[in-house]
Amino acid sequence: MSTTKLIRVTVNGKVHEANVEPRMLLTDFLRHELHLGGVHVGCEHGVCGICTILLDGRAVRSCLTLAVQADGHEIVTIEGISEDSELHPIQQAFVEEYGLQCGFCTPGFVMAIFELLRDNPKPTEAQIMDVIGGVLCRCTGYESIRRAVTSAIKKLQAGKSAVSA
Repeated sequence: MSTTKLIRVTVNGKVHEANVEPRMLLTDFLRHELHLGGVHVGCEHGVCGICTILLDGRAVRSCLTLAVQADGHEIVTIEGISEDSELHPIQQAFVEEYGLQCGFCTPGFVMAIFELLRDNPKPTEAQIMDVIGGVLCRCTGYESIRRAVTSAIKKLQAGKSAVSA
């Protein structure tokens, strides 16, 4: 016998209601029910950070969160940080500094960095490396990702866009 629970979540500014299985992961809900393909699935154990999203403004691993735990909360995914068809300055910096590489881990990095720069617009090198170290890149291109963060800081400080969630 299967029992579902009605949840109501705000994702990227839009309210969604759905009946979900109590054991459904938030990652699966976002990818399969809301068709948000930017939420990638990596290790499914919370280790790699590729599935990072913002839940009520805090970076969390969506593979460690049940969809029912998100009931009544606000979620921002990689699809929700840019406006219209323009890339967010963090995304643009990743493009310009070749931080994308294969792209599989990129959404996790961008969301973790988004939280960092929103909360601390002038992070130290150690703070940047701490956040970068929380997401695994199987291409091992951390230097280009670090350059992308530095570039994003400059872009945001130049006032091209404010980080908000």
